[in-house]
Amino acid sequence: MQVEQGKMEEGTNKQLEVRLGERTYPITIGSGLGDLLMEERGRFLKQGRKVVAVFDEGLVEANPDFCTEFRAGIPCFPAPSGESTKSVDCLAGLWDFLSGQKVDRSSALFAVGGGVTGDLSGFAAASYLRGISFFQVPTTLLAMVDSSVGGKTGINLSSGKNLVGAFHQPRGVFVDVDCLRTLPSREFSAGMAEVIKYGMLGNPTLYQELVGRTVPLSPSSPELKEIVFCCCSDKARIVEQDEKETSEGAGGRALLNLGHTFAHAIEAVSGYGTYLHGEAVAIGLVCALRLSRIRGGCQDHDEEILIELLRSYKLPVALDKHLPLPDLMNVMESDKKVVAGKLRFVLMQEIGVSQVIGEVGAGEVESVWKSVGAG
Repeated sequence: MQVEQGKMEEGTNKQLEVRLGERTYPITIGSGLGDLLMEERGRFLKQGRKVVAVFDEGLVEANPDFCTEFRAGIPCFPAPSGESTKSVDCLAGLWDFLSGQKVDRSSALFAVGGGVTGDLSGFAAASYLRGISFFQVPTTLLAMVDSSVGGKTGINLSSGKNLVGAFHQPRGVFVDVDCLRTLPSREFSAGMAEVIKYGMLGNPTLYQELVGRTVPLSPSSPELKEIVFCCCSDKARIVEQDEKETSEGAGGRALLNLGHTFAHAIEAVSGYGTYLHGEAVAIGLVCALRLSRIRGGCQDHDEEILIELLRSYKLPVALDKHLPLPDLMNVMESDKKVVAGKLRFVLMQEIGVSQVIGEVGAGEVESVWKSVGAG
């Protein structure tokens, strides 16, 4: 696997940095990070600075041991599990909570949970008092390898996903892979869709390792920490080169959206929560590969291998139920990746080599949608 050069190791923990000048921050990946979290919390409290936390309610129920000590003695905002939490109403409730706790610009917010919790908390931190410090403590595989790194925060609107948000980098990210042992199997599989995405867009070594496994990864796999480190390293490198997704072509941050233009449309049209984000991404990866083939990239056997890999993690490769094609196309036209009225797609020349394409015909996109069950 390709990983970030210059990595550091402390005991059994692995560390890397997202290097953004004065906003550089560390990512710590390991097991049993409770003491490190308490030390970080303690640094603020010893200085008389307010610490608050947003906790995923599902995590508190499933893994109380991870939550109890950190929650003690600080104000906590409960965030319901599920995509519907990334809403204007929940954001307003969190703003009111921060105000009621008299959070000021010296304070810190810890987001403890999955990607929904991190996205909501990050946007609240970006917008409250025009910006306060926050830390990401991802507890799902999807959040660990993707949403907790890079500073993208936001909420959904009925017309589309993540249409309101801000770039606001965390002060640090703590990835405790032990949390995955209590993660529902469906959520773990959803996270694997994002892991597979990293291999497809730019890390063929990782992809081949995933394909070549005789037994799929699980929360107890000893290789998991290295896999998470690899994905975080890849994302950190891309974010350092293109923090706010302004570059196009090969190498820009938009590459991380492989499969996501399709996925976000699926989530919006089917209703948020019908598919987990990673499940929609899995279908989106199939769509992206088929569109790449239409445009002259990838090979027939690449599709067969991808579908077998996704199915090994019990991920969908087509829509469970019919979704109207006009609705899917309409949502795509509102996607935040539209530039000058034209949709941009991340397509692959081959597995591990991708680029952003801005000239794709509607007929090509519609044929791909139909291939996965839209009509």
